Amino acid sequence: MSAADATFERHFAASYAEARTKFLGAAAAAGLSVQTHVHPLVGRDGETLAMDVARLGPADAPALLVLSSGCHGAEGFCGSGAQNALLADGAFRAVARERGVAVLYVHALNPYGFSWLRRVTQENVDLNRNWQDFDHHAPLPANPGYEEIARHVVPPTWPPTPQAEAGLADYAKRHGERALQAALSQGQYTHPERLFFGGHRPTWSRQTLAHVLEEHGTRCARLGWIDFHTGLGPSGHGEKIFADRDDAAALARARAWWGPQVTSMYDGSSSSAELTGLLFNAIYLHCPQAEYTGIALEYGTLPMPEVMAALRGDQWLYNHPEASAGQRAEIKRRMRDAFYVDTPVWKRQIALQGAEAARQAVAGLAAP
Repeated sequence: MSAADATFERHFAASYAEARTKFLGAAAAAGLSVQTHVHPLVGRDGETLAMDVARLGPADAPALLVLSSGCHGAEGFCGSGAQNALLADGAFRAVARERGVAVLYVHALNPYGFSWLRRVTQENVDLNRNWQDFDHHAPLPANPGYEEIARHVVPPTWPPTPQAEAGLADYAKRHGERALQAALSQGQYTHPERLFFGGHRPTWSRQTLAHVLEEHGTRCARLGWIDFHTGLGPSGHGEKIFADRDDAAALARARAWWGPQVTSMYDGSSSSAELTGLLFNAIYLHCPQAEYTGIALEYGTLPMPEVMAALRGDQWLYNHPEASAGQRAEIKRRMRDAFYVDTPVWKRQIALQGAEAARQAVAGLAAP
């Protein structure tokens, strides 16, 4: 391992418990206090689960940059490492202070999924599909494509039978691979025991993040957000995916900050399909006074078929707690590998690209 790689390696962890310890230590070393929102359940190793929040800068700063990790649980290894690297970066903190930009580090939006190596929350809900208006009993979005393939996505036996695989292949043949990806990942609200379920009510993570944003995000005029994700695209490449409503002015602002390579699910340039119930809706609900600009920084890991197979297997395991210890261990190993590439080179790529995106966001927020 090179000396440069070793420098970045220290920011990453092999478990949620270690990641949390490193985050708390990095915040303390940076002179920042941490607010801890304790989760009602405990982790895989009996550890405390929490959404931890550290803030750099005054409460009344006119501009705020949110850096969040672990929206999709097992993806938290990446985001936590990037956050720790930025906390240790004295030059970044100095520039943010000098430009009048506060920085809010939100560690482990979904600590349950992070600890238990699941993408979803303890409610089996995809937090990035959970931001719907559940209060006014409006119809939740329909996903007819998912209805057609649901029985094949999470089959009754694992590994899946050839018939289950043929069902998915047939859908792709008739509608195209992109349509299959959209049907799978768009979000669904009719099968609580299956993948990409958006829930029927706000999750603990959603409610807790709402409190965090109401405390920290209601006094700024401008708010930027980088939410760290993994699982799509070439290994180690950080795709900057526009994370907002389909708004031309907001997209233009995002590309002015982060460059013309910012992709969008609305025009098909992103590796992500068009999704529903996304996290950015939190800003419109809880920080409506702020001009918002945000991206999901999506780092590639393994090829898409391997990532999807890991997710399908994990959902099957959730539905079958009687599975053998050996099968459980294998499924969990595949989940970790699908969302975290445990190599020095990959970690260095994550930290460097995360630092660049954070600096670009500070410059954008500080611009007149």
